[in-house]
Amino acid sequence: MAQNTVKMWLETARPKTLPLALASILTGAALAHWAGKFSWGITLLCLLTTLLLQILSNFANDYGDHAKGSDTAERIGPLRGIQKGGISFAQLRVGLIVVTLASLFSGRALILLAYESVADLLAFILLGLLAIIAAITYTVGKKPYGYMGLGDVSVLIFFGLLGVGGTYYLQVHDIYPMVFLPAIGSGLLATAVLNINNLRDIEQDRKVGKNTLVVRLGAHKARIYHCLLIGIACLCYLIFAFVSLHMWYHFLFLLAFPLLFKHARFVFLSKDPLTLRPMLAQMSILALLTNLLFSFGLLLD
Repeated sequence: MAQNTVKMWLETARPKTLPLALASILTGAALAHWAGKFSWGITLLCLLTTLLLQILSNFANDYGDHAKGSDTAERIGPLRGIQKGGISFAQLRVGLIVVTLASLFSGRALILLAYESVADLLAFILLGLLAIIAAITYTVGKKPYGYMGLGDVSVLIFFGLLGVGGTYYLQVHDIYPMVFLPAIGSGLLATAVLNINNLRDIEQDRKVGKNTLVVRLGAHKARIYHCLLIGIACLCYLIFAFVSLHMWYHFLFLLAFPLLFKHARFVFLSKDPLTLRPMLAQMSILALLTNLLFSFGLLLD
């Protein structure tokens, strides 16, 4: 029984989405190493805090969707613990509180270790609180932004600009504008994962009034949008490499491009949402692979 309960909580944490948190932090840390200011302590705390925020977002997503009756039997994606009855609504609320407190504790430790000025301290306290609020209010509350098609913007910000840029800044304490290119690239690949999720569940989301960007665009335009997300992300990495890097190994991330293009082609040609079920995990792994190869090239310096 206890083993089954643990399994339910693991399913609710959605481990297939966690590589996105890992990818953004690794890229930001590799950029800091490239700039000569790498810190193991800051990197590990960034990683822990981001993983906790991702789990918090996943818990909140199930909590909010269940409260609104959005996850029905028509859902194509895998059933979570609360849908199977393995976790009660009250238990999930307690889980939300526990992970929120853990995120606050980890974020506090990160800021205390990394800040060098009062401005840093205040800015990152504010950003940390906003990250927690954003993780919870994606589907929770009277006007969750995930139901208004704003989830893509949130993912781009928190898995790109803040995930990569924040990890870089907390170690370097300076901003090199070109760093925003791989940050945007990482964020766009993470957004592609969300887009797959919403493409898969478009019909059910439309019926329950969950107006994701996919619902607003329609399936065909959302598939084109998916290809653009991947294409623009690849372009961001390329521009950064051509402008800021010089050695052949800095272009190792190109090895992931054929796999990304193959994935984009499959999604574009897929008309049946059922065929997209394995694509979410695949896109998550491809996002991690791209960032790993990009980061490895930087570390070889």
